Amino acid sequence: MQTVRVALGSRGYPIYIGRGLITRIDLLLPLLPQRRVAVLTNTIVARLYLDGVARALEQAGVDCVQVVVPDGEDHKDWQTLNMIFDTLLAKRCDRQIAIIALGGGVIGDLAGFAAATYQRGVPYIQLPTTLLAQVDSSVGGKTAINHPRGKNMIGAFHQPIAVVSDVGALATLPVRELRAGLAEVIKHGAILDATFFDWLEGNAERLLRQEEDALTYAVMRSVQIKAEIVALDERESGLRALLNFGHTFGHAIELGLGYGQWLHGEAIAAGMVMAAHLSTQLGLLDARAADRLRRLLSQVGLPTVGPPLEIDRYLDLMAVDKKAVAGRVRFVLLERLGKATLGDAVPLPTLQATLRACSGRSPTDT
Repeated sequence: MQTVRVALGSRGYPIYIGRGLITRIDLLLPLLPQRRVAVLTNTIVARLYLDGVARALEQAGVDCVQVVVPDGEDHKDWQTLNMIFDTLLAKRCDRQIAIIALGGGVIGDLAGFAAATYQRGVPYIQLPTTLLAQVDSSVGGKTAINHPRGKNMIGAFHQPIAVVSDVGALATLPVRELRAGLAEVIKHGAILDATFFDWLEGNAERLLRQEEDALTYAVMRSVQIKAEIVALDERESGLRALLNFGHTFGHAIELGLGYGQWLHGEAIAAGMVMAAHLSTQLGLLDARAADRLRRLLSQVGLPTVGPPLEIDRYLDLMAVDKKAVAGRVRFVLLERLGKATLGDAVPLPTLQATLRACSGRSPTDT
């Protein structure tokens, strides 16, 4: 087992990475305010892991309230959040309850936002079961639900008290979900660690084969990168915004097509190609570096071209991006592989040219 710590003073927390950790309740017991928790999961993950987690909790003397919600990004909304609150209240969960998020990024976001707001805030623990959640969304305390006008528009910063990432759980992932998670892994190398990006180019096939040592290293290095950034910029006032590389375009794709049509990682992959292309058009990035990024994404089976939305539709969707400042959309751009920067002075014709050059196919086309 590897341990990475998010250094946030008294609110800091451990991230445990290894195999067979999903039922390691001994890792959680010292952190629980009381011997009662609420486990939040979805219908898919429940069939795989809920019984085992609940049994391990009960054997450790912890009462387990089970909350099962529908699967899918389109259920990350007010209605599902209220369903969670209904169950917590019906089970008379008090302010000492700890919520455990058992699932992928949608469950983590829902559980985190529920924990941030239920009775003005309760602790929560992340047990991510997807690669995307293990390398990205479970770390850093961003919690949210979607709004019809924008992704993750309603939420709060609320740090977990622990993250337990069982790489063994990745064996049950559909191939499409595994590939989607690799988008966020590649993102970390592209923006902040050129050596890691080089390693990914040489180990892409091992990751697709789910070789345990390769997956464990990819998760650990991604978590180290994100933990370091969160410790320096918890509220995304500057440096942390770099983690949104590809997300301005990617969120527009998700919303424009309808939540769930493309997986988050698929949309971010196409968005990173768009952001890299824009970087080259602005004279920041060498075209050969942009091509290396595109080829690596293609190698792991991710889309490198966005869907055929109208250019004006893309622009409208990006205009409501959370990273906009004073009405201007900020883009995360690349100066080179391993070094990203923020920019908002992007000429409209240049942006339009990038959208025309990088959109037009389905998510299975690479």
